[in-house]
This record gives sequence, C-alpha cells and structure tokens, in this order.
Amino acid sequence: MTLPRPVESERGDEQERLLLRPMTIADLPAAMTIEEELFAPDTWTEAMLRDELRRTESRYYLVAQVNGVVVGYAGLVAYRDEGHVATLGVRNAFQSKGIGAGLLDALLVEADRRVPRVLLEVRADRPVPQRLYRSRGFTDIGRRPNYYPLSGTDAVVMARG
Repeated sequence: MTLPRPVESERGDEQERLLLRPMTIADLPAAMTIEEELFAPDTWTEAMLRDELRRTESRYYLVAQVNGVVVGYAGLVAYRDEGHVATLGVRNAFQSKGIGAGLLDALLVEADRRVPRVLLEVRADRPVPQRLYRSRGFTDIGRRPNYYPLSGTDAVVMARG
C-alpha cells in the first residue's frame, strides 16, 4: 500500500487547517464516534474497522483532521479488478466544507492507480452524498432493498469507470 503524504490546506475565514492522513488504530475511537453520529443503527463495530486496518495490501483508509481533531474518515477496498468505497463519513458539524469531497478525491486517486472500476453503496435516503458521488463520475447501477438491515434502508449501488 502506498501511503499518501499528509495534505494540508487552510479553509474559510477561520483558517481551519485540514489534514488528510493514513488512518491508524489510534484513530478508532474517533471513527467510532463518527459511526454513531452518522450511521446508527447501521454502524460498523470497532472490531470490523480494526480488521480493515490490518488488511494493508487491499485496504486504504484515511482520516481528515481539522486543527488536529479527527472529523472524518474514508476507506477503499481494492481487489484485483475492482475497487469499493467501503465507507466515508464527516461529522455533521464539519459537513458542507469540502472535507468529504477531499476524502473521496484522495480515495479515487488511489483507486485509479489500482483498479479500472470502483463501486459503492450509499443510503437511498441520503441525497447529499449521492450528489457528491455523481459529481465524481459515479452513476446509479442498481438498488439493494433493505441493505442496511437494522434501519431497513435501501442502498443505491453506484459505479465509476
């Protein structure tokens, strides 16, 4: 796995410092807070994320920090012929600032290096992330009923490439 160099930028009038960097085991508590805030009741467990981080040959996980605080994270699974955006989330208070787009763009740079096609599932009741994915070349290719079983929410399946 090629690790990205940390990317820093200053955004907005408040001079918030955004840093994208590889996710580590030490980031799991922050990731779990984000999971609960955004995805409950359909959250990943800490054990699931820990397992993902151990699979370094086929996984690529990043966190977004603003002024040193983890506010988002994202992950890519790269198989031989296909990639999968496994997760992407930004805390509610930091949404609409381009952080999710930055995380997605970083995943897609890595995906383009590894695989010809990328898939993802996104909650059918979340139009904002669907618009973000479409703006990056993803198109709807299907729907998975009751994909998120605890909430009963459908997933829209999208593909790029």
